[in-house]
Amino acid sequence: MSLKAGIVGLPNVGKSTLFNAITKKHILAANYPFATIEPNVGVVVVPDERLDFLNDLYKPKSLVPTSFEFTDIAGLVKGASHGEGLGNKFLSHIREVDAIVNVVRCFDNSEITHVEGKVDPIRDIEIINTELILADLETIDNRINKLGKKMDMAKEKKDILEANTLRKTKDLLENGFSLRNVELTQDELDVLKAFNLITIKPVIYVANVDEDTAIIGDNEYTKRVKEYAGNEGSGVIVMSCQIESELSCLSNEDKSNFLQEMGITNSGLDKLIYQTYSILGLRTFFTAGADEVRAWTFKKGMKAPRCAGIIHTDFERGFIKAEIMSYEDLVKYGTELKVKENGKMRLEGKDYEMQDGDICYFRFNV
Repeated sequence: MSLKAGIVGLPNVGKSTLFNAITKKHILAANYPFATIEPNVGVVVVPDERLDFLNDLYKPKSLVPTSFEFTDIAGLVKGASHGEGLGNKFLSHIREVDAIVNVVRCFDNSEITHVEGKVDPIRDIEIINTELILADLETIDNRINKLGKKMDMAKEKKDILEANTLRKTKDLLENGFSLRNVELTQDELDVLKAFNLITIKPVIYVANVDEDTAIIGDNEYTKRVKEYAGNEGSGVIVMSCQIESELSCLSNEDKSNFLQEMGITNSGLDKLIYQTYSILGLRTFFTAGADEVRAWTFKKGMKAPRCAGIIHTDFERGFIKAEIMSYEDLVKYGTELKVKENGKMRLEGKDYEMQDGDICYFRFNV
């Protein structure tokens, strides 16, 4: 599955530094606005210790982890929804992502310019949220204007639903609500899906701190960000993007030693990757054998045939059964043979809802 998270924020908050760390690439990360002119895309591996076990057990010719894309998007400024700065490019690129990673500056440093003059993370968050709300409002207004009098004359059920949903959405946006923070029915969500609205996307806030705060865990800025995010049900990761960028150049062993010396228990990057994966409702199933051990991304609630289709459309089209064992059972019994001998290998049909950690062999006929 092709899934994307977009890294956004005001200029000079640490977006490109974070992107460098995530992708282990080194794009331009300069101390001036709009250092990132075009979106930069990097594929991120989702850390998964289960792959290590499967690799040791099967000793395959190839090992393929699951992954998704992070996109570093040009810095947003006040007025972007009206074309200020690189606003139009920003807004077009952010519509293409599945989740938003909003990097917020939570440290003081007189040598690094802040586009708004001083550090205030809540103001920065609200500048971005306002611009995204205005952009979505423009999209909804365009649709309403296009429909014109048809809105009031709607008689078909689907047309009435669209008209009512557009009116409700317009009212919410005009009152300053991001759509992810309001209750919408599934029918309303289905209507809005066609417009690819920005404020409906889930958000994770990255509170970018200095080295001292990364060790301590919080400062006054991060506490305010956590309170704000808690009120809207969004996630927060506190990290030093600069430390993470430095860590990305180290081997796994050196990275572990560095973290221990710093007194940091877990990499902020790993936390971000896991939370982004989780906030999108993503899970992992595996295929395993002598040729390849591979992790596959699926959305929670997907049934076996659709998961089979992630591998190949023929697998879904000709789906018969899925032979499945859980990762936990394989670890417990040690081999596939022993899993079968203990009755833990099972055949599942078209109605089976795939679970995280399932190890699958799909039977199909085309």
